[in-house]
Amino acid sequence: MNYFKLVFLISLIISSRFLSQTSGSSTVSINLPVVTLMDIEPTGAISMNFTAPTEAGRPILSPATNTTKWINYTSAIASGGVTRRITASINTVIPGIDIKILAATASGSGGGTLGIPSAQITLNTTAQTIISGIGGAFTGNGANNGHQLTISLSANTYANLSARTNNPVVITYTITE
Repeated sequence: MNYFKLVFLISLIISSRFLSQTSGSSTVSINLPVVTLMDIEPTGAISMNFTAPTEAGRPILSPATNTTKWINYTSAIASGGVTRRITASINTVIPGIDIKILAATASGSGGGTLGIPSAQITLNTTAQTIISGIGGAFTGNGANNGHQLTISLSANTYANLSARTNNPVVITYTITE
């Protein structure tokens, strides 16, 4: 009987060596940079032309709104950082003409804390917020991703209108905290 106890005890010791667990650890260093990237897609200029009326006494016809441009961005904010916003301004005001812009709610293949568009604004040389509340997010790239822009022109004061040909106006978009 002692023999069986000894065999059982040896078996128990051997099996406990195989059943015992060991653990270890390693350190992983993780770096996530602060990222602030934005662009307008597709690239290139747009052309918007007023049309002369065909009958005396009628107003100048405003061009159709343009909805071909999209704002794309990628944002990784610092720990405890504030959200970002996108502003828009123009380099010159054309007397008698309003240039308006509206950013739509984000759509497409992005994710995260996407920005919230503001109401339509009339652009001038002072930067105005068109999207706010951007956190850690990405919109997807290219047309049909991000915030679609609607740009429109209208005459505001006929007394200030003067004929112009190919008068470029630059809209500047800026992402900032």
